[in-house]
Amino acid sequence: MTRSLLVFLLYACCLSAHAALDAAQVRQLAAEDSTDKVVAIQQLTQTADIDAVRVLKAMADDNLYLSADQVIIIEGEKAFDAATGKPIKMPDSPETVTVNNRIRGELASALAALKLFDTNAGVRLASARKLQSQVSPAMAPLLARALEKETDSQIKALLTLAHAQANLGNTDPAARLAAVKALAETSSPTIKSVLQPLTEKANEPDNRVRYGAIAAIKSIDSRLQRAENLGRVFSGLSLGSILLLGALGLAITYGVMGIINMAHGELLMVGAYSAYIMQSVFRAYFPEAIDWYLPAAIPVAFFAAALVGVLMERTVIRWLYGRTLETLLATWGLSLVLIQTARVVFGAQNVEVSNPSWMSGGIELLPNLILPWNRIIIVGFALFVLLLVWVLMNKTRLGMFVRAVTQNRQMAGCVGVPTSRIDTLAFALGAGIAGLGGLALSQISNVGPDMGQGYIVDSFMVVVVGGVGQLAGAVWAALGLGIFSKLLEGWAGAVVAKITILVCIIVFIQKRPQGIFALKGRSVD
Repeated sequence: MTRSLLVFLLYACCLSAHAALDAAQVRQLAAEDSTDKVVAIQQLTQTADIDAVRVLKAMADDNLYLSADQVIIIEGEKAFDAATGKPIKMPDSPETVTVNNRIRGELASALAALKLFDTNAGVRLASARKLQSQVSPAMAPLLARALEKETDSQIKALLTLAHAQANLGNTDPAARLAAVKALAETSSPTIKSVLQPLTEKANEPDNRVRYGAIAAIKSIDSRLQRAENLGRVFSGLSLGSILLLGALGLAITYGVMGIINMAHGELLMVGAYSAYIMQSVFRAYFPEAIDWYLPAAIPVAFFAAALVGVLMERTVIRWLYGRTLETLLATWGLSLVLIQTARVVFGAQNVEVSNPSWMSGGIELLPNLILPWNRIIIVGFALFVLLLVWVLMNKTRLGMFVRAVTQNRQMAGCVGVPTSRIDTLAFALGAGIAGLGGLALSQISNVGPDMGQGYIVDSFMVVVVGGVGQLAGAVWAALGLGIFSKLLEGWAGAVVAKITILVCIIVFIQKRPQGIFALKGRSVD
């Protein structure tokens, strides 16, 4: 009995020690003038009281009402005094406290600031991030208090930036200058836009602060430019990976048979539609495992494209060896057939191929530099396929035969290499690799009947620049063309970039017709 009484007394003491909110401040939340409401919100925010969170959240949720001179919170069938939190009798006809867009923005900032004192580090981190884009000068004292109490280094860095932004409205020029110098160390486009008004004399009378803002913007611009260039390089790597997967097949087929396969882009399309078909199958029959449709589509894309390649080689291309012009026209006709077949089967419009959840999102290296997971995985996938092709070409009997036919077809035939069968297998292998390229392309581009047309020319350029039948040349050429193309697009636009690349390739071929790596052998035609 004595122990229970002691617990009750302690609880009562805690309740009495917890002071209620200022009733006058709470009443001001229901003022007719929006400016008065903003002042009340800012005053309640400075208290850093948990009850202030309760009241401001009720206001943001349109649960704050005015009954006579009392501000109340109504939740369902229950009513509470806003200042004390005590239950009260439900009033007959309470008036809703009007909340416009200006007030909602102030409430969002206030609630984010008050969550900086939450015991959960995740809540504080989310709040600090939110305040990077919505902080007012009135929050400076509260942010200073939060900064003093914060122990987490990541949250503390964000609070430092938010506090500096708040101090940009300080009346003391020294405080404003210190805030500008602190913000100059960031790489955020948002901070740049915050500092921009301070570069004008009409907005900032102090010369030191104004010149400091100008210098800070230049510093931020420099870092933003570096980040953009890094982003272009990464985009070029992902583009080069797609070109590599497309060009590997061409390097094999053109090196072995001398075939200019104008339908190679449509083999990319076959791989992409294989991903779409597997996605549809998983949605219909295995919806709980939909995230794994892409790994399941890898063998389907390879063998579907390889089968189409074998049919092309056996029915048309086999009869045109040594006749370059006729082969070019025939494969161009085959590309039209494949495009029309895709339109009949899947429709003329693009189809949706979604990224699995594990390929969504990205890695944020800088505020304006995010590396998407789908492109990171595509680069890794291309390197994996390249490794498999290298092992196949250099460590297997089939690879030895392919290299022999590439270097000297007549001599290879004389020593017993089945050149006809090698032609078919090489064409199937090249087509299958193109199918894998289409599978990867489906994760970053539209999937439609004409999707292969945009990559066939670039794939041929990779083969020509890299050297016929040379895997190392294809790698260097694909990555080089991808990065060079993206960098030029960022500086001069897509059209000028394409023209410049074509001119550079023409000049390169005139100087080095055999490509980066010349084919080695006693007889190379």
